[in-house]
Amino acid sequence: MHGGRSEGEEPPSRLNLPGARMWPFTRAVLRATAGLDVVVGRVRYRHRGWNGSRADAARDACRALDEMEQLIGLVPVVLVGHSMGGRAALSVAGHDLVTGVVGLAPWCPVDEPVAHLGGRGVVLLHGDRDRVTDPRGSVALAARAREAGARACAVLLAGGDHAMLRRATAWHTLATESVTGLLGVGPLPDAVGRSLLDGGAPSTV
Repeated sequence: MHGGRSEGEEPPSRLNLPGARMWPFTRAVLRATAGLDVVVGRVRYRHRGWNGSRADAARDACRALDEMEQLIGLVPVVLVGHSMGGRAALSVAGHDLVTGVVGLAPWCPVDEPVAHLGGRGVVLLHGDRDRVTDPRGSVALAARAREAGARACAVLLAGGDHAMLRRATAWHTLATESVTGLLGVGPLPDAVGRSLLDGGAPSTV
């Protein structure tokens, strides 16, 4: 799920650069799961913004999960979301299908609910030079999620920015290995494993 804005009634533009930025992640996951019984899907937003209590991106994500359940039944799902899409992924992680979330520079308000994350795997990746969403928010949310019973951690990418263009290969690799690890079809990245073994203390790569 790609990023967006805090407010915006209009649909994403046809060019949709935030959506385009997610394609390398999609391709990386497809390559890593080739030959496995894994389906990769994308959520289409009706609106460009989160739009306050409407939480439009989360509504769209929940609708997509419901449609997936109707199409292929009860299967484990790992959600991947960047920025606003990360917030949407975390918001709907209580859905019956969701087993894990990989947040990429996610938007994590200080009062975001976390009780529904209990029992889920949560990996939050954040560049330490992000000037759009605060990496400290990811660290704090991961800590609160652990208290709620999630297997959660935050990993900081040294020099990483919000657009995930600096150290792009590291972003793609960490995200892909986190997805396959949470699905149980591969090992988790070393940085994620270290953080989980250290009681969720954030690690830096």
